[in-house]
Amino acid sequence: MPKIVTPFVGLSRAEWSALRERTPLPLTAAEVEQLRGLGDVIDLDEVREVYLPLSRLLNLYVGATHGLREAVHTFLGDAAARGARGGTPFVIGIAGSVAVGKSTVARLMRTLLARWPEHPRVELVTTDGFLLPNAELSRRGLMSCKGFPESYDRRALTRFVAEVKAGRKEVSAPVYSHLTYDIVPGRRLTVRRPDILVVEGLNVLQPALPGKDGRTRTAVGDYFDFSVYVDARTEDIRRWYLERFRALRATSFRDPASYFRKFASVGEEEAMEYANTTWRTINEPNLHDNIAPTRDRATLVIRKGPDHTVRQVRLRKL
Repeated sequence: MPKIVTPFVGLSRAEWSALRERTPLPLTAAEVEQLRGLGDVIDLDEVREVYLPLSRLLNLYVGATHGLREAVHTFLGDAAARGARGGTPFVIGIAGSVAVGKSTVARLMRTLLARWPEHPRVELVTTDGFLLPNAELSRRGLMSCKGFPESYDRRALTRFVAEVKAGRKEVSAPVYSHLTYDIVPGRRLTVRRPDILVVEGLNVLQPALPGKDGRTRTAVGDYFDFSVYVDARTEDIRRWYLERFRALRATSFRDPASYFRKFASVGEEEAMEYANTTWRTINEPNLHDNIAPTRDRATLVIRKGPDHTVRQVRLRKL
């Protein structure tokens, strides 16, 4: 049987963990607790064995990318830009399904990368801020497709990352509230020339779609220097989604301002039937049709087991 050729090298957790070498652990248990998302299972051992090696690898990528840029500037004779190591931000994309834990990964990487002296200014932006407002989604008949590629202002998202990458002094993004389930009117998140920008979202690895004139546009992923896909079995993600929904019923859903406040007061059976229907009709189709197909576009794939711990890592070969 012929050997399967793949652009990735696969590493077990033990093999991956060994690559951290002597990288110190810059986080405490209390800090990890603050960074962890609801329902996500992560502790200092997970950080040490999985995310420290990734932090070290990304530090190497940042340094190598700056070195390559300097070489290109030298080749082009651009004396003004030569040696400007911090001139162009390094951009990292983090993708994956709803409830897979990608937000926790993004927060961890922002914090770990900021502890390296070479790049202390690290910003995190989620693509939720680029969802179309609920009123606009309703007008277009897309409320039942929230989270699908067409529910985002993809042009604004791409323009935002392009402007950060170009070194603009200040670039701002809309702010999304998971409590009200909508864009917050009048609020903006401002990014000021970071060393590293982390962009987290469901569909950040989506390729660009042709425009009405048939010409291919630029996608947000075209600006990434490195990308991570957080992966797991669909059945495990479904279970994590339902567990998180159940936990939210006892916490933020009880807030009077919550979009989902009615599910804190209805019976358990009715609430979970809604959650199951949402998974089956929205989140699972989005995962299968839009998110999972982008997995092999990532630089690195983190594969989780049923207990949320990382079991395997796949790194794209150079």
